[in-house]
Amino acid sequence: MSSAVAADHATVWIGMAAPPHGETEGIYRATLDLGSGEIDQPTLAAEIKSPGFLALHPDGKKLYAVGALPSGEDGVAAFEISDDQRSLRLLNSEPIGDGDACHVAVDQTGHCLFTAQYGSGSIAAFPLGPDGRVMKRTALVRHAGSGPNKARQEAPHPHSVNVDPKNRYVLVPDLGTDRVEIYDIDLATGLLEPHGSGRTPAGSGPRHMKFHPNGRFAYVLNELELSVTAFEYDADKGTMRAIQTISTLPDELREVPNTASEIRIPPSGRFLYTANRGHDSIAVFEIDRQTGKLTFVELESVRGSNPRNFNVDPTGKWLLAAGLVSNTISVFQIDDMTGGLVYTGRTVNSPAPMCIEVQAQP
Repeated sequence: MSSAVAADHATVWIGMAAPPHGETEGIYRATLDLGSGEIDQPTLAAEIKSPGFLALHPDGKKLYAVGALPSGEDGVAAFEISDDQRSLRLLNSEPIGDGDACHVAVDQTGHCLFTAQYGSGSIAAFPLGPDGRVMKRTALVRHAGSGPNKARQEAPHPHSVNVDPKNRYVLVPDLGTDRVEIYDIDLATGLLEPHGSGRTPAGSGPRHMKFHPNGRFAYVLNELELSVTAFEYDADKGTMRAIQTISTLPDELREVPNTASEIRIPPSGRFLYTANRGHDSIAVFEIDRQTGKLTFVELESVRGSNPRNFNVDPTGKWLLAAGLVSNTISVFQIDDMTGGLVYTGRTVNSPAPMCIEVQAQP
């Protein structure tokens, strides 16, 4: 964290959906000034078709993307980040073998990569080589079940993969079953074993989740219900107990087509942020670091359309919101006392931004 705080600038890596105006598909990059919040115009760093979600290797020297491979198969690609963080070099890619992935994550030691396949209802594991290359798939686990929302929960839909603070378990929110499936990780073999699960309210549709920096709490964003369920998390036992569910929008706004998309916690652990699509806003919450419960603070417009994703820089000072339909990324300053968001007036064009990763520059 010290190196991140000391940095003057950060690199913003941007994954994208299919571009609306024929732009080149790939991973884009921009530079964020950590002093002023200024961001420059994103430019193409590497070509790959529909690199929806990205994940950084813990050493900061590799970047992974899920997307369509040149063979036409859906897979995951590994890129080497240049020393100046201005370009990417393809290392290799591997097919998933069970449809396209909606999310990707790397364990904290850089030994294993995990993907979630929303459409086929599965998660997969891939060992990583010493140089960061993706090795052949070692595990594929299919979920089972459904939920009360017949339009969206007719089958299991794993929506993200999340490695726990002690690097022992992978937690997978499943939008289709209202469960968070928990798996033991065997980093030596790249295998996954079912361990247990947590539950969110019926019909809530869990999507993404984040752990509190203290490791004691986990927060699951429910896409369909537009809410956050807070859990007490036991990292030794790999168990979770729900303690609160709180709305991300007032009752009168919790209707179709509004859905929740992303959740983030800054390094301070004092606040939590979620994005609302349709309403096109960020909800701000304060975290009680003793109980883990949330208190609503405010709603802030993202100054764009359909915030599929957003992220916070490593210093916890700036929030970057990606408008998928508006083809924009807008910068907000975080009030370190209240957690409130102040729009900086800075918005740049970026084709169909789906995912933002922010990396401190050396």
